[in-house]
Amino acid sequence: MTDVENPGDPAVLLRADDLVAGYIPGVDILNGASLELRRGELVGVIGPNGAGKSTLIKALFGLVPVRSGRVTFAGDDITGLAAHELVARGVGYVPQVRNVFATLTVEENLRMGIFLDPSRFDERFVSVAELFPLLAERRRERVGLLSGGQRQMVAMGRALMTSPAVLLLDEPSAGLSPKNQDEVFARVDQVKRAGVSVVMVEQNARKCLQIADTAFVLDQGRNAYAGTGQSLLDDPTVIELYLGTLARNV
Repeated sequence: MTDVENPGDPAVLLRADDLVAGYIPGVDILNGASLELRRGELVGVIGPNGAGKSTLIKALFGLVPVRSGRVTFAGDDITGLAAHELVARGVGYVPQVRNVFATLTVEENLRMGIFLDPSRFDERFVSVAELFPLLAERRRERVGLLSGGQRQMVAMGRALMTSPAVLLLDEPSAGLSPKNQDEVFARVDQVKRAGVSVVMVEQNARKCLQIADTAFVLDQGRNAYAGTGQSLLDDPTVIELYLGTLARNV
């Protein structure tokens, strides 16, 4: 099991401790969920539909009220801070839906990512294009003309324009073809290798665990299992309950 008991560890960049949260007063979706992201890691969050995965990542980004528990970033309590305050501190977020402006060009989408500091656009565009060369190749094209996988790259690229220390991804493979899913997972891994710590909520559990350093299984709004991605991928109980028999051949 992953240790989530040491809030003073300087290697821990983002922590969630015993979060209780929900959208409607009196109805809790999270029931004591915890998470730990260490510097340079990719943390995966998996679980069945309705387990609270997206609610967790939205609670981390201040989009869902936290009723108890706390979120810390670099040792500072950030529980309940507004999204724009979190962006200023170095936390980026890519939602599952409505994450690009389809009628704008690739470049215009990226400019939206850094509209509070437009003087940095050229510098940040070069860095982001190194991770996603397609964004430079298609910079003048309308995003609505791109494939689903390419639009997801635009969404991630826009979030990276502020040079965040942490990137929160909510179901980046949702609705994509298997080929595009593979491309997105490869790019997420590349983002991590470039030095950005990543928390990824993902319905494609097997693919998520294959690239995750650490992973958490949520069920009914609380932690059911935690460990390295590989250890959960090999765990017979996790396979039986959450991955299905096809995972045995991964």
